[in-house]
Amino acid sequence: MVQSSLATKSQSFDLVKSEIEQTIKQAESSLERFQENRESGEDLQNCLDFLNQLRGIFILVELRGGTLLCQEAVTMANDVPVGANDDKNILLTTLNNALFILRRYVEYYHQQREDHPELLLPVINELREARREKPYPESRFFEVDVKERPDFCGGLSVPAFEGNEADYEIVARRMRLTFQVALLGLLRDRSPVVSQKLFGRSARGFVRLCQGAPMGQMWCLVAIAADTMLDRAMTFTKARKRLFMRIEKYAREVVYVGKVATAKNAPDSLIRDLVYLLYRSGSANPEVTGVLSAFHLTPAEFPDSILEAHSRRLYGPGADVLKSLSEALQEELNQLKDKLDIIERGIEPDLAELSSIADTLERLGNTLVMLDLNRLATIAREEAVRLRTWEAESRLPGEEELFRLADSVLGIEDAVMQIVSRGITSETDALAGSKRSREETIYFREAVYVVADEARGALTLAKRAITAFVESDYDKLHLANLPATLHSIWGGLQMVDDPGAAHVLERVSASIQERLLDAREAPETQVLEALADALTSLEYYIESIGKREESNEDLLRLAESSLDDVGL
Repeated sequence: MVQSSLATKSQSFDLVKSEIEQTIKQAESSLERFQENRESGEDLQNCLDFLNQLRGIFILVELRGGTLLCQEAVTMANDVPVGANDDKNILLTTLNNALFILRRYVEYYHQQREDHPELLLPVINELREARREKPYPESRFFEVDVKERPDFCGGLSVPAFEGNEADYEIVARRMRLTFQVALLGLLRDRSPVVSQKLFGRSARGFVRLCQGAPMGQMWCLVAIAADTMLDRAMTFTKARKRLFMRIEKYAREVVYVGKVATAKNAPDSLIRDLVYLLYRSGSANPEVTGVLSAFHLTPAEFPDSILEAHSRRLYGPGADVLKSLSEALQEELNQLKDKLDIIERGIEPDLAELSSIADTLERLGNTLVMLDLNRLATIAREEAVRLRTWEAESRLPGEEELFRLADSVLGIEDAVMQIVSRGITSETDALAGSKRSREETIYFREAVYVVADEARGALTLAKRAITAFVESDYDKLHLANLPATLHSIWGGLQMVDDPGAAHVLERVSASIQERLLDAREAPETQVLEALADALTSLEYYIESIGKREESNEDLLRLAESSLDDVGL
């Protein structure tokens, strides 16, 4: 029955496909003429008529995304007056982009024979944001009744909170700070993996604080969603960033209102958004399938990873294209570096090699110009000119000249490698010719990788040792070598010039020595929790410094805050 319905829908679309394409083209032409002559009310009205015609066709063939996109486009077009000034340029540009994406989506549907309206949500929300309207949530096309909610906490093992009112406030502030650090990292496009881990940790902290209260159900669902996003490597879209910004409000209420804030239920819309994340993840983990089963759902056959790949087909070159481009350029640069290495070592130096290197740099410069990376292209061409000069003078470059050439090549290579993360942008091009400090040299980066790897191992060892210490009824033998191990990592962090992390590690090491090893009585639970939070924050910080990512100083402040809370 379903197949028959889909076949009928597909056949209906085939009958009107050419008309849809023609109508989109007419709408684009009318809008283009209006942009050239803002007094042409007829062209603006024609564009509106074509958009309404498209909306009617999409309703007929049941393409929900196309219907909503046309509806929003009509509303926007009505906001553009005849004789529009430059302040309406953003509306016109967004409308143009919407028509372009709509045309791409029609081609996509014709090829795939599947309607995925969520692919059009980004451009639909662009239309709404340009009109200063509230954007739609990611679950806009997700139909599920969340009024009857299951026990989201059933699959989570979280110990109950033990402590007085003062302890409650301290832990609430720390958990909110953890959530804020994760959210800030997210908004600054820092390591999403660290943010996902912090979201999960913070959510579990709030589950403890809620102690079975209604709001605890929402925090359990947040914890499951954060873990699932981490497990499935789901990206943080603008809609998902807005979702976690919304959740932060409930963390704030626990801090400023107290336990009373945990007695209310989370709104249905928020629960629906979180359940949609689990549905879209495609995860078959028990905690995910348990939640979905309660709503009579199964993981989406079109999971987030596939959705992202299909989205790239609509919205331009994606990470895979950029990665292929970067790898191709790096391969050419590696060959060039091999030739420079031969000249530097003086192994049968040949002046003909100078011409070969110059040819490579010129080809590279031409490629970079086509990518609109003009500053990088200029550097490549300038070095090619110098090589031609040395060849004409029948001489090999001196040591200083060779070092300068190698430095330029390494600078281009560094920028090319960052195309994957930065994209082909002005920021990537701005890396050209910038003075690289000691921290940016290859050898220093290798040292940082080694220190980061050793530090991760030491912190993992520290957490295991403390766990064994607690489970063995506080047998101090498990902690005997810990201060020395942490001190060795402290030295490594000092060597790579990271005094902030070294200082936090020193505080943690001193706290373990004073409050665990030297103390005669068993440590308080709050002290152990604070140490665990500090070690975890340090671990997340170390994860980022071993990669090509900006170090997140907020994680160090979070670690220090955990230690400050219990006087460590």
